[in-house]
Amino acid sequence: MNFDDQLQRYFGTTELASITPDRLMSGIERMQVDFGLEKDRGRRFALWSVMHMLGAAPALDVAFKDERDKDAARNFMDMIDRAGD
Repeated sequence: MNFDDQLQRYFGTTELASITPDRLMSGIERMQVDFGLEKDRGRRFALWSVMHMLGAAPALDVAFKDERDKDAARNFMDMIDRAGD
């Protein structure tokens, strides 16, 4: 899953700065529905990652049953935090 593809799919644009608050909320809601329905681990992780960057990801214990997925998510969060420093 490509980040730009996800932005286009859920928000109708690849320009994050141009997304209106209403469009953002609508796109996040669709992402959350798709996340809940998705069975593929990689796609679930990709959706969770985008939602995390948007401040809308479910808690790790809710999002992932597998400890490997939780660890990967923690590593992702650490990486994003370090990139922001």
